[in-house]
Amino acid sequence: EVQLVASGGGLVQAGGSLRLSCAASGFSFDDYAIGWFRQVPGKEREGVACISSRGGIIEYADSVKGRFTISSDSTKNTMYLQMNNLKPEDTAVYYCAADRTAFPSLTYWTSWEYWGQGTQVTVSS
Repeated sequence: EVQLVASGGGLVQAGGSLRLSCAASGFSFDDYAIGWFRQVPGKEREGVACISSRGGIIEYADSVKGRFTISSDSTKNTMYLQMNNLKPEDTAVYYCAADRTAFPSLTYWTSWEYWGQGTQVTVSS
């Protein structure tokens, strides 16, 4: 059974940093794409970053390029989202996701099969 448990959210001032973690079980990062998404109340969920299985493709939303870094550690079965130079507009609930696809998409978030429970990130100005 695939399970994802996200953690690491919190309150931070603008310009600060946070690292989100997502503990994974039931699958291998070699076989599944992984990604991070976020959602603000009243708005559609949006893709933040994703990595294809075996790390061949890495994609970022334009709004986070140069500030966020997605990574994974197969020895710990954990994926990460390092977020630097945070802005108030980054405030959202962040979700980790996994899917058995060779071509992960940040746009079509509904195509991702497995989701973590979400962790709140709040950036104050």
